[in-house]
Formats: sequence, C-alpha cells, structure tokens
Amino acid sequence: MTDILLLVGRLLFGGLFLYNGINHFQNRAAMTGYAAYKGVPMPSLAIMGSGVWLTICGLSVILGLRPEIGLLMSVIFLAGVTPVMHNYWTSTDPNARLADAINFQKNMALLGAALVMLAVPRPWPYSIG
Repeated sequence: MTDILLLVGRLLFGGLFLYNGINHFQNRAAMTGYAAYKGVPMPSLAIMGSGVWLTICGLSVILGLRPEIGLLMSVIFLAGVTPVMHNYWTSTDPNARLADAINFQKNMALLGAALVMLAVPRPWPYSIG
C-alpha cells in the first residue's frame, strides 16, 4: 500500500510541475506579460527557461528518474520564484493581494512536500531510475 501511495503522490506532485512547464510554452505570451508586470528581467527568456526547468523537474519526479535532482529543482524554483511572483505584501488591490497570498501559501506547502519527498529513501518503487 505504501508503494502505491508514494506512486500516486509522485504523479500528483510531479504532474503539477510538468503541467505548468508545458503551460509556459502553450501560454507564453500571457505568461511573459505577467512576468514583465511582476518586474522579472528578460521575461520571455525567463518564461521559456522556467518552462524547461519545470518540465524536467516534473518528469524526474513522475518517472523516479534521479528524483533527488527533480525535487531539488522544485525547491530552487519555489524558493526563488514565489517571493517574486506572489509578493502579496506589496499589493494594494485586495483581490490581487488575496490571489497572491493564496498562491504564496500553496507554493510554501509544495516546498514543504518537496523537502519531505527528498527524505524518502531511493530507489522509489515503480521508478525507471
């Protein structure tokens, strides 16, 4: 049962990163505009680079292929991106502040989950690595 729970957790966690990585490419224009609005330097390049980063991260966790690398990538991404893209403490619009606060908290929970998954012994069941 533990093996199945870990597999489902990997699919959900890694799937979120994979989905968002692909989304960076499919909605590049909108995401570039949002990144520019948030003051990200070279927003187009940042969106493309983070899309690749998230895709690799998600696949690594889903497949169990060097998951420690994918999880470390998720930790770096979440720790670096969250305070820039979801800086709710600077927003004066109540709706934007609430949305950013929710996304900030969600990302902190994901960061915690990534750290917990780093502690899970490897090789993981049902992994290709």
